[in-house]
This record gives sequence, C-alpha cells and structure tokens, in this order.
Amino acid sequence: MTTVRPFDSTTPPHILTLVTAAGTAAIAMNLFLPSLPGMATYFQADYGIVQLAVSLYLAATAILQLGIGPASDRFGRRPVMLFSFAVFILSTFAAIYAPTIELLLLCRLFQAFAAAGMVLARAIVRDTVGTDEAASRIGYITMGMTVAPMVGPVIGGILDELYGWQATFQLMLACGIVAFIVVYLDLGETNTHRSASMTGQIRTYPELFRSRRFWGYSSAAAFTSGAFFAFLGGGPFVATRLLGLSPSSYGLYFAVITVGYALGNFLSGRYSRAIGVNRMMLTGNLIAVAGTALSILLFWLGYFHPLSLFGPTFFVGMGNGISLPSANAGVVSVRPHLAGSASGLGGALQIGGGAALSVLAGAFLTMQSGPYPLLFVMFLSSLCAVVSTFYVIYVARQAGEL
Repeated sequence: MTTVRPFDSTTPPHILTLVTAAGTAAIAMNLFLPSLPGMATYFQADYGIVQLAVSLYLAATAILQLGIGPASDRFGRRPVMLFSFAVFILSTFAAIYAPTIELLLLCRLFQAFAAAGMVLARAIVRDTVGTDEAASRIGYITMGMTVAPMVGPVIGGILDELYGWQATFQLMLACGIVAFIVVYLDLGETNTHRSASMTGQIRTYPELFRSRRFWGYSSAAAFTSGAFFAFLGGGPFVATRLLGLSPSSYGLYFAVITVGYALGNFLSGRYSRAIGVNRMMLTGNLIAVAGTALSILLFWLGYFHPLSLFGPTFFVGMGNGISLPSANAGVVSVRPHLAGSASGLGGALQIGGGAALSVLAGAFLTMQSGPYPLLFVMFLSSLCAVVSTFYVIYVARQAGEL
C-alpha cells in the first residue's frame, strides 16, 4: 500500500481526512434538528412540511449517490469529492437567506451533495484494503465521524435558542469550507483503474443487481439505518411536543444515541477482522431490536419520560454502529472492481429506504398517537435487518463461504 503522508495530495488520504469528509454529511443531516419546531413557527408552516427538510435531504442523497459512485469510478475520487463539497457550500450559503420554506427545501436538495463524503470514504477505503480490513477501517471512520452528530444537535439547540435557526446553517457553512480545504490538501487519488465512460460504468449496475449478496448486504444496511432515520424524522416531535423538551435539551438527549453509535463503531473496528462481517451484522441488529422493544415496553407501562425514548435508543445506536460498517464493507466488496458504483447504489438504497421511513414515522405522529408510530417503525425496521442478515448468511453458506 502507498505510504500516507499528511497534507500530500499525491498519496492516499489520512483517515482523519475521510472522517472530516464523512462527518460533514452527518452534520448537514442532523445539526438543525432541534430547530425544526422553531422553523415551522418562523415560516408559518406545518411541522410536516418543515420535516421535509430531513426526508427530502435523505431522498436527494439517495438519488445523488447513484451518480456520485459511477462518476468517481470514471473521473476519480478526488475531483468528484471537491465538486460535491463546492455545491454544498454554495447551497448552504443560499439556505441561510431563504425567504420561504419552499426555497429552503430546494437548498436542502443541493446540500445533499455532501453525501459524497460518506460514499467516497467507503470507496477510498476499499481501493486500498481487503473486505474484513475495510470493515475495520470503516468502523473507525464512522466512530470518528460520530463526534459531529454527537455534539451537533447539542450545539444546534443552543445556537437556535440564542440566535435563531439560521445560526445552525452558518455553522454548516463553516464545516463545509473546512472539509473542502482539508480534502483539497490531503486527498490523493486512489482510483487507479478508472472506467472507460460514465455511461459504461452505470451499465455495470445489472452485474450488481444479479448478485444476491449485494442485495442482502444492501437491504441489511437499509433496514439497519432505517431505524435511525425514522428517529430523525419523528424524534423531534416526540421529544418537544409529547415530552416537553426544549431544543437544547433535545440536543443533549440526542447525544445518547450517538454515544451508543460511537461505541458500536469502536467494537466494529476492534473485532470485525476476528469475527467476520456477517456475524457482526447479526449481533448489531439483534441489539437494535432489543433496544426498540425496550422503549415500547417502557411507554406501554406508563413511563412517559425522555429516558424511556433516549435510553433504549442507546442500544439502537450501538447496534447500528456494530452492524453498518460490516454491511457497507460487504456492499463494496461483492464486486471490488465496481467499488464506487456499489457504494453509490448501495448507499442510494440505504438512504432512500431511510427517507421513506423518516416520512412514515413523522406522518402518523400526533398528540393523540403518542410515540408508538415512531417506535413501531423503528422496531420493524430493525427486525427486517435481522432477516436480511440471515439471508446473507444463507447465501454465503450456499456458496461455501462459511
């Protein structure tokens, strides 16, 4: 493997560069979550409309990944990453001054270009190491990038209370500029076998479609992350409207799930090589199922307290942190020569499913429904992830890989 030299754009990037790139996408996803109720008041819009700032971002992320992956296989990881962050910076600047909720939602669509940080970080890792090592490194990368979403809602809630929702977007803008500079200075090209054409690379999708393991890993990743994305869509309503939390308090409680996610990422990075990706996926998903079931039980027993929601989601976060790095490593390793395309397509399925679950969780939440629509969506998503993992294990056994 080529020697990594910090801030040398002719060598593969340092892992902290990949953390910064992936973390910017995470910040754009959840930094402003505590501001959603306040944004509804500012724009005089229904909460369901304002909540589209989450679900539309996720949907746009899913669609963009279909192009980002193949584009990086054709033109290289470095130029695609830089272009994507430039679009993110411009759209974030425009969002700060959006006069209507419609224009803000349009800016959120273009902010989704930050997804290149997550997509290409996985592909860059797979460019340089094997499957189990990739799962380990992806685990460490996601563990590092959880620092951003861990403190993001906390800072976002405080900024919202002090200066209004625009302050959270101003912080996003600063993070985007920093990420662009770091990538420019440190990201060396790792794609040494570029495809002949963009359309030719997209035509390789059928090869991925024919792979049962690709579908197994992709569906496992989609349902695993679906529980978290459902929480992103419905959590602010449950926390602020049903449990009476302030934006800053919501941000503090939100740190519980990201601490769990960071712990899960650490365990993935530490043990993936020894245990294997399939067993790590199964372990993490079973933990997430147990976490959501516990939350349902606590509310059913009458414990309407923030810890009844956020306490069990610690285990949802930990389960996701254990299983997602392995699922993503499996996605990009089914066809190593199509790592970028596989990362983009798999990411699109993962984020697209998450966007749908985010809308579903938010659509059925009312003051009368209580938190149960959100919790049942999270439980069923985690349960489907377990089923998908068993399917991957079954296919692997048929192929004589276990």
